[in-house]
Amino acid sequence: MAASGTRVVFMGSPRFAVPSLRALHSAGYLLVAAVSQPDRPAGRGGHVHLPEVKQAALELGIGTFQPASLRDAATVERLEAFGADVFVVAAYGKILPRAVLQLPKRGCVNVHGSLLPRWRGPSPIQAAILAGDSETGVSIMELAPEMDAGPVLSKVPFPLGPAVTAGEVEEVLAALGAAELTRVLPGWLSGEVKAVPQDENLVTYCRLVSKADGHLAASMTAEQAERAVRAYNPWPTAFVLYKGDRLRIWRARLAPGDGEPGATKVIDRRPAIAFAGGWLVLEEVQRTGSRRVPGDQFLNGERGNLHPSVGLA
Repeated sequence: MAASGTRVVFMGSPRFAVPSLRALHSAGYLLVAAVSQPDRPAGRGGHVHLPEVKQAALELGIGTFQPASLRDAATVERLEAFGADVFVVAAYGKILPRAVLQLPKRGCVNVHGSLLPRWRGPSPIQAAILAGDSETGVSIMELAPEMDAGPVLSKVPFPLGPAVTAGEVEEVLAALGAAELTRVLPGWLSGEVKAVPQDENLVTYCRLVSKADGHLAASMTAEQAERAVRAYNPWPTAFVLYKGDRLRIWRARLAPGDGEPGATKVIDRRPAIAFAGGWLVLEEVQRTGSRRVPGDQFLNGERGNLHPSVGLA
């Protein structure tokens, strides 16, 4: 099936999905609709935020559809009316019910940010960093009614360096996924590429990350706290309570030593927090309502006198 004759409904919402939408457009697929989550208020001012996929679709001249639910009959009828050969999904944000999965003539494929069957679920990049995985990657898979359980068309690995953040990994995997999607899709549509079932004995799951997850916990080791700083950058951002206010931690490193969890001291002219097994040295921080600053600049603002402890979860 030629790209120019293939009718595609694209389903995605955040920034991760945008490269895949653009890649399909550049490859000549007939994008009959871009489906995303509804517009929502964002920030303290309550300004309406358009999903990044919707913004890109409008720029490319692709019609958009933003149903509140995929389970009502009117939505299913609207999706069916697009007459799609394939639904391509990337970080849409909702599980597609069986009635929707059955609509496209050829089926549904998904771009997932992990090496399945490891890290099925909504936050695979954060989960890989938190677990200390040496690599992650992207998988192109057929969709099934169960979350991320469908057979896999292809996988592309990506090594996780010791200092990489979730935001940096997401940007790379979004590009890798877009390239792999357009590489493998023609063969899948023609029947030449066959999907391989996942090994259920190797499945791991991750849950949706919440704002509260950013609060570093007293039960963490120093290594776990450092991973959390990277996993939650840029969102929700790791934080502790300092003098009763939230102190966001954008970058940090480990230093050896012992201390009561939550205790503070100065290491290399930077604030440091004790956890089991070592100290978390704060390289870049941000007070509420202030800009991000290097750790030594924050220390200067404290005139070198850190409060003796911080609030951990």
